[in-house]
Amino acid sequence: MQSFMIRPMRRQKVAIAFGRVLREARREKGLSQEELAGDAEFDRTYPSLLERGLRTPTLTVLLQLAKVLEVSAASLVNKTLDELNRN
Repeated sequence: MQSFMIRPMRRQKVAIAFGRVLREARREKGLSQEELAGDAEFDRTYPSLLERGLRTPTLTVLLQLAKVLEVSAASLVNKTLDELNRN
């Protein structure tokens, strides 16, 4: 039972770390959240949810984001891991 309680907390930490990485990548590209959503064919509110750590991306979403941001999906994942190690 204890591992069940720890698991959601870990997922939330990952979501928050990914959100920070996504925000940085989006800003470096000079895109608004709405522009990112449009280019990736997401609902306009989805990037905000991701950046605030309220949603975690699926692999498909991760690949779409990487394509629009013109970065590799691996770099987004590696930067997320770096962010987790910092905190």
